[in-house]
Amino acid sequence: MIDAGSRIALLAGASGLTGGWALDALLNAPEVSRVVAVSRRPLMRQHPRLANRIVQFEHLEAQLKGVSCDIALCCLGTTLRKAGSQQAFRAVDVDCVLAFARAAKAANARRCVVISSVGANPAARNFYLRTKGEMEEGLLALQFESLDILQPSLLLSWRREMRPLELAGCLLMPLANPLMSGTWVSYRAISARTVGLAMVGATRLGRRGMQRYTYEGIRLLARAGQRAVAPSKSAAGSR
Repeated sequence: MIDAGSRIALLAGASGLTGGWALDALLNAPEVSRVVAVSRRPLMRQHPRLANRIVQFEHLEAQLKGVSCDIALCCLGTTLRKAGSQQAFRAVDVDCVLAFARAAKAANARRCVVISSVGANPAARNFYLRTKGEMEEGLLALQFESLDILQPSLLLSWRREMRPLELAGCLLMPLANPLMSGTWVSYRAISARTVGLAMVGATRLGRRGMQRYTYEGIRLLARAGQRAVAPSKSAAGSR
């Protein structure tokens, strides 16, 4: 049983769409007394239980010295298009994620929840999947008491500015999902909201060790996370 208001959560990536949903759920979770959200720019949001720490991710570990937390959630991630190069992509999806995880471990986090990708494999030929696999290996090496790795496929979200392919994916993938069965279920598209809620749901479990969750597992976690969200609450953000 989790005591009300007994946990401090450290969150990275709250300015993104998935991170925005996770932040909302954390702020409405009765067992969370405070959320320390780290970001490059102010979140432009006020809440009595929210502390927004502005950091330079290149110096994240040094700038988070002295912070204490019980759980850590990482929604950091970019795309090759936004990053501009494989090196820049890796700097975010591996270096920044691992720096955050090390800072969380130093802050006494006992559970770490991270977004990766279905198909992540350090031996994959695909650069994206190989990078995600290497990130997961780095997290395992840190030996958290509990490590939850969410591996979603395509994230469904609606943004003001969407590329044609993104728009097509949001429209077509929900129609394709029922056709993906068996081993392909893990590759079904899933909403960013569901993933954000699932991250908080994972923090409510008593499981120890490392756990990986794909489509069905993420949906189950989201149910646990949903119970922490006020019915009238909605999230905003972009990724």
